[in-house]
Amino acid sequence: MDRGHLHHLELWRDDATAADGPWPWLLTRLGWTRTDDWATGCTWSLGTAYVVLESGADHVRGRTDRCRSGMNHLALWAGTPDEVDALAAEAPRHGWRLLFPDRHPHAGGPDHHAAYLEDDAGFEVELVAADGAPPRG
Repeated sequence: MDRGHLHHLELWRDDATAADGPWPWLLTRLGWTRTDDWATGCTWSLGTAYVVLESGADHVRGRTDRCRSGMNHLALWAGTPDEVDALAAEAPRHGWRLLFPDRHPHAGGPDHHAAYLEDDAGFEVELVAADGAPPRG
């Protein structure tokens, strides 16, 4: 156990079981593997951490609002600045929208190289370059 490291994250999505779409594309590109499937969801694993995409019976369908109370965004290490830029360039073809395009790739500040992406349901992911500053909240 790595104390303080991510154990798991659950995202409730309308299309949680889809084999394609923004999350399967992104997680695959970052090295995650789909490790479990059931009628209303699936699990993606990387090392000891995992992400659950779920749309079970209690799921309330519709777009999320990252500015309301709850999760604002998920920040993931995404490789070198060139790898982050390549992901950002490819992401729109897979259901992601680049946030803050006028400040990309330094929307988090001049010493922070990252791509801020939003999926079709309103979830934000920050893809952080390995040589940049640690992710900030």
